[in-house]
Amino acid sequence: MSADYYVKRLHAPLTLAAADRMIEATLRAGAAAGLLPLAVAVLDAGANLIAFRRQDGCGTLRRAIAEGKASAALGMGIGSRIIRDRLKERPAFQAAIAAAADGRFIPVPGGVLILAPSGEVIGALGVSGDASDKDEYAAITGIHAAGFASHPAEPTPNWQEAGL
Repeated sequence: MSADYYVKRLHAPLTLAAADRMIEATLRAGAAAGLLPLAVAVLDAGANLIAFRRQDGCGTLRRAIAEGKASAALGMGIGSRIIRDRLKERPAFQAAIAAAADGRFIPVPGGVLILAPSGEVIGALGVSGDASDKDEYAAITGIHAAGFASHPAEPTPNWQEAGL
């Protein structure tokens, strides 16, 4: 058979192994900070789920929320905390985006872009389980621990004081 017969592999700049490292590091960061049980989703740049884990005791909606945070970041090209801050005075626009995204748009902290060394977006990591600023802290810490850069680059300065 000719070489054209065989299916070709797609380029995957964000691998399953890298996603698993990020998830493990995110869960470790959450545990070290004493956060509530977390759900963590990693999406590729096309918003396809690469990997997901949730800790025991995590609420039943946490997967959808984690994916929605990551999807929001990918859809707008900025971390979900920045989306919240930019759109807080524009609730009608937020609702329109959520409708256009079939509900996969959660504009609160916890959706963080994953960046290649070149700075281009290769995916997003979403976390849900504790207060949103605490979720974002765990996400950014996990991404950095796995050797990637993130947007936003640092968690909000007052993440420890975030209410539940």
